[in-house]
Amino acid sequence: MGDTPATPAPRVRRARWRHPVAWLLGGGLVVVLLLASLTVVGGGSPDEPLPAAPQPGAQAEFTRPAEWSPYRPAVHLTPAEHWMNDPQRPFWLDGKWHYYYLYNADHPRGNGTEWYHATSSDLVHWRDEGVAIEKYENGLGDILTGSAVVDVDDTAGFGAGAVIAMVTQQDDGVQRQSLFVSTDGGYRFEPIDGNPIMENPGEEHWRDPKVVWDDATGQWLMVLAEGHKLGFYRSPDLTDWTYVSGYERDDLGVLECPDLFPMSVDGDPDRIRWVLLAGVNGAEHGMTTGTAYWTGEWNGTSFTPDSDEPKWLDRGADFYATVTWDDPRASEADRLASRYALGWMNNWAYAGDLPTDDWHGGADSIVREIRLVDGGAGPTLRSSVVDGIGDLEGPADVVHDVTVTDAAGAVLPQPRSDAYRLRVTLAPDAADPAREARFRIREGDGAFATIGVDFEAGVVFVARDADAAASAMPDAYREVRTAPVTSGERGEVVLDVIVDASSVEVFANDGEAVISNLVFGAPDANGLSIESVDGATRIDAFELVPLAVAAIERIPSGGR
Repeated sequence: MGDTPATPAPRVRRARWRHPVAWLLGGGLVVVLLLASLTVVGGGSPDEPLPAAPQPGAQAEFTRPAEWSPYRPAVHLTPAEHWMNDPQRPFWLDGKWHYYYLYNADHPRGNGTEWYHATSSDLVHWRDEGVAIEKYENGLGDILTGSAVVDVDDTAGFGAGAVIAMVTQQDDGVQRQSLFVSTDGGYRFEPIDGNPIMENPGEEHWRDPKVVWDDATGQWLMVLAEGHKLGFYRSPDLTDWTYVSGYERDDLGVLECPDLFPMSVDGDPDRIRWVLLAGVNGAEHGMTTGTAYWTGEWNGTSFTPDSDEPKWLDRGADFYATVTWDDPRASEADRLASRYALGWMNNWAYAGDLPTDDWHGGADSIVREIRLVDGGAGPTLRSSVVDGIGDLEGPADVVHDVTVTDAAGAVLPQPRSDAYRLRVTLAPDAADPAREARFRIREGDGAFATIGVDFEAGVVFVARDADAAASAMPDAYREVRTAPVTSGERGEVVLDVIVDASSVEVFANDGEAVISNLVFGAPDANGLSIESVDGATRIDAFELVPLAVAAIERIPSGGR
C-alpha cells in the first residue's frame, strides 16, 4: 500500500471459556459509537501527501476520540457536519483516489446538493478536500448525481487529462445534463458555456448519467435513469449525445443511479458478461430500496439480460446509490475480474429521522471488492471486504470448537474496540441441531441488534427492532432483512462482519450474501453475546478482531 508502514502480524490470544450462562435471547441489531462533532471543512492541496494507514498497536488507537459524538463511525466516511447522500464514482489520478458525494451545507434549512470532494490512497483512510462543484452557480439549479472521467485523449477539447464531470442539474423540478470541467486534477470544477448539453425532453425523471469509455466502439457510453427506463447513449466528445436504446422495467419503481460495465466470469477473460445495475424500489420483490442488477450482453447499442429477474448486490436496508469502478493500474484481465463498489448507507423511508446530531444522511459503506462468479444459477456478483481494512486490524481473540445449547449460551470474548471485525464459522450441532443461531451486538441498557443464521430456512438475517432508535423510527426500519445462503457439507455458514458505531455489514459465505444496515445502540454499549434457538449450535471458528480508528483528516477552514 505505497508508503504505508507494514502492519506486524497480530498476536493471537485464545479466549478463556467459563461455564455457559443462560443469558442469551434473540432480537434486533444495535451499534453504538461516539460521533465526531468536528466542524472544520475546507480543501487540501493536490501536492500534499495523503495520510498513511496507522500501525495498530496501542489500545488508544482502537478507541474513538472522547469528543466524538455517540454514532460517529470509526471506519466509515461521514462529513464533519451537515448532510450527505449519493456517492459519485471515484477515479485514480496523480497517485490518489478522488471521490465525491452529494452534500448539503444548508440542511435542514435549505435544499439543494453539491459535490463534496475526498481523497484517499487506500480506500480506507480519507481526507476532506472541500466542495468541488457548487450548487446554484450557473442558473441551472443544484448539482445532483453524475460521474467524472479523466479525458486522457482530449476528446472533449478541454485539454488532455482534464477531469470532466457530467451531472444532472435540477431547476424548478426540471432535470437536465450539464458538463463541468476541472483542470487542476479534480479539486475545482467550472461549468462549460454550453450548458445544459442535454435539454430535458419532457420527462419527470431524467437523471444520474453514468459515463464510461467503450473500447469496442471508440466512443463514450452513457446510461441515464429515465423513470422506469434506463436509456443508453453514445458520444465521441462528451458533448453531443445520441440515444441508441433503452431497458425498461415496470416492477422496480423509479430507477436511479445506473451503472454498466463488463466483467469476466470466474476471472476467465473468454467469458465476458456485462452488468447493468440500478438503484430501485424492490417492494414487489420482497425488498426495500436497494441495488438491483442484471448480467447480459452488450452489443454496442443495446443490453440483453440473461434473465429478466433482478438480482441484488446487497439485501440490507441501507445500501443504495451504488457506484462501481476498476483500478486503472491493474492489467486488463484483473480489471475485468474484480471491481470496487461503494453504497450510501441510508434509506429514504427514514433518511431524515436518524438520531445523529452533528451530521445527517447516514454514511458511506466500506469499499467492497466485487467479482462475477458462476454460482449455478447464472453469473452472480459476490462481494468481499476491501483488503485495506486488514491494515486496521489488531490482535484477535480466537476460539473454536465450542457448542452453544438452547439452555445455556457461551461467554464470548468482549469487544475491546469501538469498531471490530467478527469472523465466525458456525453450524447446527449434529446431535441436537439448532433452528437458529443469533449474535447480539452493541448490547447494553436493554438495546441490541441481532445478526442471525436460520439454518432451517437457509438464510442469514439482521434485525434491529430492539435497537435504541427502533421505537422512534418508521415501520420500515424495524423490518428484518434476510438473504439466502448455502450451507456447507456439515451445515456450516461462514460470516465476515464489520461492526461500527452506527452500522453493521454482514458478508456470508465469501460474499454469497451481503446485508448492510444502519444500527443505533445505547451510547457506550458494546456487548456481544450468542444464543442457540431450539437446539445446539457448533462454533467451529471465532475471531473477534479490533479495528483501529480511521479518522478522516479534516482540513481547517481557510484551506484550499
